Amino acid sequence: MGHDLFDYAFKTYANRWKFKHPTPEDFFRTMEDASAVDLDWFFRGWFYTTDYNDIGIKEVKKYFVSNTPSKEVTDFLAKRKRRRSGVDGPMVYMIAEGTEDYKPEMNKPFEIKEIKNLDEYVQATFSKEEQAKLNSPKYFFQVTFDKPGGLVMPIIVEVTFEDGTVENYKFPAQIWRMNDNEVSRTFATQKAITKIVVDPKLETADIDTSNNTWPKQEVKSKFD
Repeated sequence: MGHDLFDYAFKTYANRWKFKHPTPEDFFRTMEDASAVDLDWFFRGWFYTTDYNDIGIKEVKKYFVSNTPSKEVTDFLAKRKRRRSGVDGPMVYMIAEGTEDYKPEMNKPFEIKEIKNLDEYVQATFSKEEQAKLNSPKYFFQVTFDKPGGLVMPIIVEVTFEDGTVENYKFPAQIWRMNDNEVSRTFATQKAITKIVVDPKLETADIDTSNNTWPKQEVKSKFD
């Protein structure tokens, strides 16, 4: 909700129920009504279950874009008995680093070879506003998050790049609606990612921070 919206909603609750006898449900309804934010997922998890919050990074895969299909894609198209043609337009493929289809020359800016006059194609396909937003990402990092604790919470992510710059992302709790065990998000960037941290400012009451960082770092215990 943020500090300002929470303060406003809580003040509304205090004024609406002063000198009365509110129940927890009255508090839940007032906070949702005043903030116009759906908080059912929050109250259900924190008040009616014994789940705890533990969101971590399960896996990170690095992909490159290629004009040549991978063996997996080739086999899939063969099974579907579908032949590639120019009817569907140019096609690109994602190749994971470390697989047999990966080649060192992929580690460079990607160029669409199937369109001869790329500038003319872009001008004819996209508006000027859309053209201004277009970029040519060099890296694709697929990050898989899991939650051993079971509690549904937003995912706050801090990404550090090779040049030292940092970007922050916040994915709402609804990110878990299709899969309650793990979710994946792909970051398309022009710079290589060197570090990923979940909940860097410790805002979500995560009980185990040992799985919050990629590459994995050893966390010294308070006992040690």
